[in-house]
Amino acid sequence: MAKITRDEILKLAKLAQLKLSDQEIEKYQTELQSIMEYADILTDVDVTGTKPTYQVTGLQNVTRPDVAMDYGVSRDELLKNVPHREADYIKVKRMIE
Repeated sequence: MAKITRDEILKLAKLAQLKLSDQEIEKYQTELQSIMEYADILTDVDVTGTKPTYQVTGLQNVTRPDVAMDYGVSRDELLKNVPHREADYIKVKRMIE
């Protein structure tokens, strides 16, 4: 694994819009180097025959069919009791300022 250079740390800091002191640059250089070395170790692990873990809680996503229901009331009947209406929409006061 190639050593992470000071220039790479400065480039990352610029992308993240961070101003780093010389001490911070050295600290992050050391920390990122150790993270990259650990990630390198993980690439060597033999995972043949291992099933992927998508989630660990055992919960399953439960869905229902998307079926339109007819309640026997037309849109016009529902909108006739609305205090303020514009075309087929309910007009309300502004909510976001």
